[in-house]
Amino acid sequence: MTQQILRNQEHTSEQKTRGDRRGRPSAPIGVFDSGAGGLTILADLRKQLPHEHFVFFGDTLNNPYGPRTDAEVRELAQLATRFLLEQDVKMIVVACNTASQAALETLRMAFPQLPFVGVVPAVKPAARLSQKRRIGVVATNSSVKAAYLQNLIATHAAGVEVAVAACPELVTLVEQGRIEGPEVDVILRQSLRPVLEKDIDVLVLGCTHFPALRLAIEKIVGENVQVIDSGSAIARRTQWVLETEELLRPAEQEERGTVQLWSSGDATAFQRTASVILGYPVTVTQAKNYPQVSG
Repeated sequence: MTQQILRNQEHTSEQKTRGDRRGRPSAPIGVFDSGAGGLTILADLRKQLPHEHFVFFGDTLNNPYGPRTDAEVRELAQLATRFLLEQDVKMIVVACNTASQAALETLRMAFPQLPFVGVVPAVKPAARLSQKRRIGVVATNSSVKAAYLQNLIATHAAGVEVAVAACPELVTLVEQGRIEGPEVDVILRQSLRPVLEKDIDVLVLGCTHFPALRLAIEKIVGENVQVIDSGSAIARRTQWVLETEELLRPAEQEERGTVQLWSSGDATAFQRTASVILGYPVTVTQAKNYPQVSG
């Protein structure tokens, strides 16, 4: 059934991606994630690009992506892309580490005229910042096991001891909108212990969900450990792509861009979580009849 949906949407999607995007700077930027984690990327994008319009899609119906096969993640990423194309976006930010690692190149081949920006764990800047030459990386199960992360470490952290830990329970906390409090602190201490025991001085948040817990994480790790993520770098990269493609929306009387939030699952639950993560009340619309991919 899902493959049939993909085929039914193919003609419309191809028409959109074939279209000349130059002259469409007022169109929104699409952002998607398996759930609420990508909202941390959205926040950084809005800081960097305050005049841009955004459409965010959280695929909560098929969340989480981490335990899925690469083939399933590629299928889900293409479905999310086609949904955003229906919202007439001019480019897409894949605000999910799992989807970026498994599907970004597939998306670029499937939609060759649509610019994509993916997220990359901040291993390179962490290696440069570390004085002790010991850093930690926390991510999801799939990201920790992925050859992509190992290649990043081999390429950009040569001579640096890298402690890696899978922390899927932190994704659950964020999806539930639980980003602070005594119970959260207990879970964080347990989850971060494997990397903190290595006496690191830089901690990489290798999942877009984790920056939502930054304040709580910084309290746990202490002032001697610097916590970094890739959000601001992704925002700068997005601006560079917009400028290169002549898609940057001009500032018009300092007008701030708008944000539309969509969810493939329970819109009410996602709205509560999104409001907590973003720090202001939002409205979420449910994507009706969005396909559920069995895994």
